Amino acid sequence: MRGRRVSMDPTTPNAMSTFRRPDRKQYYMNLALAVRERANCRGSRVGAVLVLEDRVISTGYNGVPQEMTNCEEGGCERCANRGAKFPSGTAYDICICVHAEQNALLTAARFGIGVQDAILYSTMKPCFGCAKELLQAHVREVYYLHEWTPKPELETEYKKILGAFERVERIDIHDQQAEWARGGERKLSA
Repeated sequence: MRGRRVSMDPTTPNAMSTFRRPDRKQYYMNLALAVRERANCRGSRVGAVLVLEDRVISTGYNGVPQEMTNCEEGGCERCANRGAKFPSGTAYDICICVHAEQNALLTAARFGIGVQDAILYSTMKPCFGCAKELLQAHVREVYYLHEWTPKPELETEYKKILGAFERVERIDIHDQQAEWARGGERKLSA
């Protein structure tokens, strides 16, 4: 029986419960959430998935470049001194972390996988720089979970860049680790 599963809840033995199969957007966003689990930045934690012809072609999460000490271990000066030496939203020029969207693009390039006409699913709306890079790589659509807001002086140009994609849309699914993803503490499962 498609769309139905037997409940495994011990309080309702053998009860039938309706299982709602996720649509494609929810499915790919859930994959981006799983990819995000590998993020090692002490600031925001982001996962990204590039999809072409309904197949995952690349993934990325934010963190330091390969073979470098992770942020969580003090690898990035900016991340190690967030809030103290470097106020929020500053010193990106010295941050060594690579964004999730950049890592997805770079991984595809590294393995010779074309991304033209791909669709991006990211747990955060791409920042100004990532949006430009995605557009230049001819990524067609962007779906995201959490908002990213540019500085007021960049809003007009940011809207211009986003307007060049065929579609930019927020996907509304529950994120149990939303606080952790934004730099807070991870919730432990009960």
